[in-house]
Amino acid sequence: MINVKDIALTDLLRLRNARTAWLVLTIALGVTAALWVLSMRLVEDRTEARFNAQALQLRTAIEERLLNYEQVLAGSAGLFSVAREVNRDDWKTYIEKVNIDRYYPGIQGIGYTQRVESEELRQHLDQTRAQGLADYTVRPPGLRAQYHPIVFLEPVTDRNRLAFGYDAFQDTVHRRAMERARDTGRPVVTGKVVLVQEEVAEDQAGFLMYYPVYHGGLIPSSLGERRMLLKGFVFSAFRTNNLLDGIVGLIAPFQDVRIFDGSSLGRETLMYASNLGSLDENFSFQKSQQIEFGGRAWVIQTRSTPAFDFLASDPRPPIVLGSGVLVSVLLFAFSLSLIRSRILAQMSGGRYRAITEGASNITVVMDRQGRASYISPSCQAILGYDPEDVRSLNPEPRIHSDDWPRLQAGFDEAVARPGEPVPVVRARVRDAAGEWREMEGSFTSMLDVPGVNGVVLSLRDLTQLRAAQSELHRLAFYDPLTGLANRQLFRDRLAHVVRRSRRSQEPAALMFLDLDGFKRINDTLGHDAGDRLLEHVAHWLTGCVREEDSVARLGGDEFVVLLSRISGPEATAKVAETILRRLCQRVRLNEHEVGITVSIGITMIPHDSEDTGVLMKYADLAMYRAKERGRNNYQFFTPAMNLQAARRLLQQEELANALDEDRFVLHYQPKVDLAQQRVVGVEAFLRWQHPERGLVSAQQFIFLAEESGLIVRLGEMALRQACIQIQALERAGFERLQVAVNLSVRQVTDPGFLDLFRRIITETGVVPERLELELPAALLNEDPRTLRVLLGALHDTGARLILDDFGSGACSLTALQQLPLDAVKIDDRFIRDIPYNANATDVAAAVIALARKLHLTVVAEGVETPHQLRFLEQSGCAQCQGNLFSYPLDEDALISYLVNQYERALMP
Repeated sequence: MINVKDIALTDLLRLRNARTAWLVLTIALGVTAALWVLSMRLVEDRTEARFNAQALQLRTAIEERLLNYEQVLAGSAGLFSVAREVNRDDWKTYIEKVNIDRYYPGIQGIGYTQRVESEELRQHLDQTRAQGLADYTVRPPGLRAQYHPIVFLEPVTDRNRLAFGYDAFQDTVHRRAMERARDTGRPVVTGKVVLVQEEVAEDQAGFLMYYPVYHGGLIPSSLGERRMLLKGFVFSAFRTNNLLDGIVGLIAPFQDVRIFDGSSLGRETLMYASNLGSLDENFSFQKSQQIEFGGRAWVIQTRSTPAFDFLASDPRPPIVLGSGVLVSVLLFAFSLSLIRSRILAQMSGGRYRAITEGASNITVVMDRQGRASYISPSCQAILGYDPEDVRSLNPEPRIHSDDWPRLQAGFDEAVARPGEPVPVVRARVRDAAGEWREMEGSFTSMLDVPGVNGVVLSLRDLTQLRAAQSELHRLAFYDPLTGLANRQLFRDRLAHVVRRSRRSQEPAALMFLDLDGFKRINDTLGHDAGDRLLEHVAHWLTGCVREEDSVARLGGDEFVVLLSRISGPEATAKVAETILRRLCQRVRLNEHEVGITVSIGITMIPHDSEDTGVLMKYADLAMYRAKERGRNNYQFFTPAMNLQAARRLLQQEELANALDEDRFVLHYQPKVDLAQQRVVGVEAFLRWQHPERGLVSAQQFIFLAEESGLIVRLGEMALRQACIQIQALERAGFERLQVAVNLSVRQVTDPGFLDLFRRIITETGVVPERLELELPAALLNEDPRTLRVLLGALHDTGARLILDDFGSGACSLTALQQLPLDAVKIDDRFIRDIPYNANATDVAAAVIALARKLHLTVVAEGVETPHQLRFLEQSGCAQCQGNLFSYPLDEDALISYLVNQYERALMP
């Protein structure tokens, strides 16, 4: 039984009393089960994502390593272009400098096969044996029209000696690759072979890469000439296990990896096997990928191993299950406690069940005739009426005439249904100031409840609530600056369009727009001008689409347009062209007229994806592709963009780690004064000490550094290291040498660059006059006034300013006259074709003459031949640098070079 003082547990647990508690327990256990299943799926998805990421990274790493090996082979072939005749010592010296054992693991050797006609065979044998290979012979023997024996192969190990004289052209696998390389002029990879250097007991798979060499050094234009002028092949031999073990062990150590040559997967085509776990029985995930390189297609098959699954295991699903059960039980107990309190409150409620004194509600108790017997004090705060005065007033004139019948009907219904709440009714009530206030209330008949004895009307003021809800809705779903939908509302609209498009298969399109050059406008003219420009853009975009389409601002200068219904890509392209034409105009901001363009990325729904997050990502990738294509254009998403973005992200992470681990060094190329015939300075070149690729030049990673923003940190490191090198040169006795450092546009335009430069000069104690700052020609595209102030401040420190790549880009004469420049450096593209290209020769001469007219020192870079040097001397060029004088040198080699030059100058 239930008594007044307490309630028995058995009675409390009965369904009629504890219905809510049992419902809470059921729902909580259901939610727990759902969360447990979800957590298990999330763990599985995360494990699969990690597996796929490692597999993709593995493929990318293999592709990059093969590309590096192609570049090594191309450089080896280039040796024959530089030197018409290459002897065995030349070849050995070149391969030793390449240092394949350290930087290119997996290469068994790099060699050269010479094309020998049948009538030249005896002369070839005599010449080769005279070079130190006494037992040299061409294998396999036999008469044929031409031979392709191996004549050079470095390093000359005992194994590699076995390959001298071997004519691989007689082997079908080798012949196919060699003929294709000869006919295309490109490097070609053979199928799976066992290297001739391998011993009988070894069966490690290998392959060779052939690169054709032609008489004259250049690739002939026609197929017939390529076949006739073939001189031989530069080749590299690879042992697959040595090539791939390091990559697999570093990227996917707990995956079973096999690589097959071609689309047929079998033992005869197996190139590599990591032999982890079992590929046939115990695995959770697998992935097959294809690599196309050098005319061959490899299939990479990766599968997870028990070790991979063990490392990916997660204790969170059982924790979720246990915690959920515990929370469910606690919620059940808490609900029972509340029910018990409610029952006790119902038993002893009295008047307090009906009357509330809260300031947000008005409670009115009325008798059977509708006269007020009690009004809560909150009536004064909400309506402005004194509760005592209201009791004597007729309520009907203070209720809107349209709402009075509903209130009267609610009162009558409550009287007819004692103890039951009547559905909520809404009415407009006039307050003491004469304003209408929207309110809602409900009637409850408590005529028989002691202490109440009346019908209770509870009224709540909705006026402020509605205004607050409207404002909250606006703030939650709309951009406060432009009035467009914000990210949250746009995602809801996008999800709705995706669902509808999936059901009806009617195409839709998502556009991702980014304003070109908005940051420059914002930084130059101020944020107020930038905000006004964004308002203009929002208005223009809204006018370019239909009413049923959506335009939203995601933040900053990023906008999105959702075409809810579109016939196809052609119609989408027309809308994009309309937007480009509408936004490509000039607008006046803060008494300045600025131009604006936009880059647009487009993805089609549901063709590209049915996931909203993936669609946003694809549109963003396409937009970045549009920026790479020169901006002010649109690009549709393609799957290749996704792979490129993943590779760029991996490279960016690797670059950041290298910067954190201090893996960057400077090499220095001497700069020679042609009049004095002596070294007057050096230019610092950034190099990345890559653990696998060796020294990597800046051209291979500088664009990624600029795109990711790491260029600012890299530039600071290079500038500081160059200043330290100046001090080292002074200690070595070279007090007058100047050191040039290359700067990027993003680095120079960074707001803190000037302070950073001054701080580095102060900290290192270097004399600024010893420092040369090479500025890119693209810097002239920046705001002229800001640029003059910045370069003037840099020039005032004493540092010399050099304009790099002179003659290319936007090198206007006005800018050259107004900016405090000391020298210009001719773009090496003009030097490269001297003296063989008349146009290049004329342009270079004109550029030199123009720079001298402007009283600027002229520096030529990329000088590699005596012909180029003579032309530059005759044209009046002041300084030169290039491989003709010296390759870029590290710190120790630079000191040795300078000492030798100084001693040579002292010799009579």
